[in-house]
Amino acid sequence: MLFTAILLPAAEGGFTALNPETGSTSQGATVEEALTNLREATALYVEEFPVAGAGRPLVTTFEVSVRA
Repeated sequence: MLFTAILLPAAEGGFTALNPETGSTSQGATVEEALTNLREATALYVEEFPVAGAGRPLVTTFEVSVRA
């Protein structure tokens, strides 16, 4: 199955990885490690809670005005 991965730089270093289709998250010191850990977490999730093909998520960005 093909899943989406969103990687965010973690404040303490490394990366946090999120899979929006299942809600699984993981982290790693590098992008590769974060993806490997996310792949494992997502596989464990799908074993317990099978995922039906509901379509691909739409990933985009948006801006928020912040007052200083």
